[in-house]
Amino acid sequence: MKRRQFLGRLLSGAALVGSAPLWLPAPAWPQPATTPSSHADALPLTISRRVIEVKGKAANVFGLVQPNGRHGLILDADGQFDVALGNEAGEPTLIHWHGLTPPWEMDGVPDNPAALLMPHESRRYTFPVGSGGTHWMHAHTLQEQNLLAAPLIVRTVEDVKRDEQEVVILLHDFSFTPAEELLANLKGPAAAAAMPKGHDTMTDGMAGAMHAGHMSGTVTSGMGAMDLNDIEYDAYLANDRTLDDPEVIAVENGGRVRLRIINGATATAFTIDTGPIVGQLIAVDGQAIQPMAGSRFPISMGQRLDIRLELPKTGEAHPVLALREGSNERTGVILAPPGAAVSKLASQGEDTGPVVGLEFERSLAAIMPLPNRPADRRFALTLTGDMAGYDWQIAGDALSVRQGDRVEVVMQNVSMMAHPMHLHGHHFQVVGINGLPLRGGAVRDTVVVPPMTSVAIAFDANNSGRWPLHCHHLYHMASGMMSFLSYRKAG
Repeated sequence: MKRRQFLGRLLSGAALVGSAPLWLPAPAWPQPATTPSSHADALPLTISRRVIEVKGKAANVFGLVQPNGRHGLILDADGQFDVALGNEAGEPTLIHWHGLTPPWEMDGVPDNPAALLMPHESRRYTFPVGSGGTHWMHAHTLQEQNLLAAPLIVRTVEDVKRDEQEVVILLHDFSFTPAEELLANLKGPAAAAAMPKGHDTMTDGMAGAMHAGHMSGTVTSGMGAMDLNDIEYDAYLANDRTLDDPEVIAVENGGRVRLRIINGATATAFTIDTGPIVGQLIAVDGQAIQPMAGSRFPISMGQRLDIRLELPKTGEAHPVLALREGSNERTGVILAPPGAAVSKLASQGEDTGPVVGLEFERSLAAIMPLPNRPADRRFALTLTGDMAGYDWQIAGDALSVRQGDRVEVVMQNVSMMAHPMHLHGHHFQVVGINGLPLRGGAVRDTVVVPPMTSVAIAFDANNSGRWPLHCHHLYHMASGMMSFLSYRKAG
């Protein structure tokens, strides 16, 4: 199988649930390549190649950089998203603006409806950026595994005026083994044997994928074995660095810090550990919540956390750690005031990272919940699959809505792996867990559905198109766990 076929399998393996007729706006993509001169007044952002060091070895990865070298974007809330995206990575790709609600044709999922961005091609993206929040952008292909992702921070006027330092932390799981091989190994010997040799990504390093019976982490319950991690990675990164050589961030002694934490890992959930400092969680997925105090906060793939810290006036350095679920492996950054001694921390700690469940979700309350109104459309979906065949699917109702509908979706997970479910183009409110209603649950775009549980979400259908609803575990999505929300013509 050729590499380009692998890049396309994220959509080809994910069938639309049901076959309702669609009403869609006239697609703006694919459109011919445009010249840089037509983008002169847009903010340039380039998909590029770069080299980082991981555990003493050079790693050739992707980047999303501005001309000044800044990785990612910082934009003003309620302004215009106006970006000229150029591809200098040497292979086709496309970028999804995770957390924003662009017009469907600018969403960034290959052939839905936009074509892949070819090498040396540039496209201009323009739409209202929306309200403030911690978001990110990433490839909707297997290239995401090779760090084709970056922060996308939208600041309000209040954010800029506030007397606090912002610290952005982008988490990754990293392997020297190419994503195509990781996926083939997960699918078993036949798929691995069909992998082409000599493809143009990194080939050294450990095998990576752990097939059924060789899981890196399992939890046994009355229901059977819960699978936590199906890939053993070479490293876990925070802002491109391991905890053996972490980023040390200069902070004010006794100052206030706002952590903007993004889980950009493809297959790893974490728990954020602020140590002895009690933080205030103030937003999830870029949406404000009633502040919640704590020192440990779970974050699944695709999710974001905003945590406010009041640093003590001790002059000491303060690690902010990300504990891998079901494992003692960890990553993180160090907050260091002037003159602080920075102690070396190991990438393996004494504690095992907690299993990410739903107790945390039950405790969250949105600052701006959805307006109270009955649902016009209700749907039930079943999340299925297992490690034996590595075939993950979404079964159930066709998600067919009309503009203006209030929509409720119940997702029931009958598999033994958790699925962080992400809906494009919308924000939803978590309104039920295991059949019990929540009052004022969090507003999100990604919610985790653990094994043998159900989660109900509600949203308003206010952005027409054909929008993916999928698991944000990259290899589950690549193996079929994607559905689509489709808008019908009114009447």
